[in-house]
Amino acid sequence: MPIKATDLKRGQALIFNGQLNTVIGTEHVKPGKGPAYVQAKMKNVETGTIKINRFNSSDKLEDVNIDKRVMQYLYDSSGQGNGPFVFMDGETYDQIEIDSDSIPVEQSQWLKENLDVTVMMYDGRCLGVDLPASVELAVTDTIAQPKGATATNQLKEATVETGARVRVPPFIEIGQVVKINTDNGDYLGKA
Repeated sequence: MPIKATDLKRGQALIFNGQLNTVIGTEHVKPGKGPAYVQAKMKNVETGTIKINRFNSSDKLEDVNIDKRVMQYLYDSSGQGNGPFVFMDGETYDQIEIDSDSIPVEQSQWLKENLDVTVMMYDGRCLGVDLPASVELAVTDTIAQPKGATATNQLKEATVETGARVRVPPFIEIGQVVKINTDNGDYLGKA
């Protein structure tokens, strides 16, 4: 089914140049001179290469129906955060392993046991994982609040239970649960 270039969204799969691609990000550009266009960052599923493609607003692309399933993250088979990652389908209780090629470190660092994610499949093959907008993680390591720290926008580094490093306000202590944005790793508040 054809789709307009202006309707492209992150996480969408489509056939481009005869190969299956997933959209990583899009940007609508309106230059001062010339027509508006859509710039899409796309990952080729077969080769794994990432390329930025430019489309006119009127271009049509071939959309692909992908199977989106809500699955629960169970554990990392390697035990070191680099996959393969094991997920369980909540309806059939089938377990699948997804390798680190399908889940980049930018996403896998937020995976916590029993976290529900959306797994995108096409022809029995995993295209990627959609994480929730935010996750709640316990702080496992950070320095004590510096003396004289005020309510200004000073941040300190902290390690959360998944091993990811985040920047948090100085009043956050070890053992507290914080809410983190999974897109950019920003601190959103205490949980």
